[in-house]
Amino acid sequence: MDVPNVIGDWQEYQSGALAGLRVRVHSLKKATPRQGRDDEAKGLTYVSFEVTYENRSAKHHEIDLDRRPQHVDVRVGRDGHAAFIDIYSSDVIEEYNLFPQRRVTAVIYAAASAAKLKQIDIQISPSIDDDPTFGYHWVGGLGVHEGSTRASSSASTAKPSVANQVEQFLKGTAPDGA
Repeated sequence: MDVPNVIGDWQEYQSGALAGLRVRVHSLKKATPRQGRDDEAKGLTYVSFEVTYENRSAKHHEIDLDRRPQHVDVRVGRDGHAAFIDIYSSDVIEEYNLFPQRRVTAVIYAAASAAKLKQIDIQISPSIDDDPTFGYHWVGGLGVHEGSTRASSSASTAKPSVANQVEQFLKGTAPDGA
């Protein structure tokens, strides 16, 4: 992967064993965990996002996206500081058999200072079929609409944001005619 995905994009797994499986990070928003705030997140602003796996292949896969830190990594701000991940409030995917033509979704809660939430980097690295997988990466920010990076006249006239910067980077690195 040369460039990160923008929050809202689907990422297809390319390897032969995982072909037909895809993942998406989406629905980033300010939120309060259902179980209440964790004491370690005092003074921080909570966000939530969803991680959805879709199986478009003919065989089932076991998805394991749980509370271990190597599965979900959230970085915020220009310098990529670690965000607090609320492992007790998050809904994870643990040893789930994802059958063909089905989806499964996890809801992850993270917290950081409000000023740093304008730029968010999320890396998802689950275990699939008991093997660790490559960590795909998404970028976005609180207040950035998921559709704002799509090619449209409104995206080109929008004020500069992380999503617009990602769009310009992708346009600049794409081969001619792509």
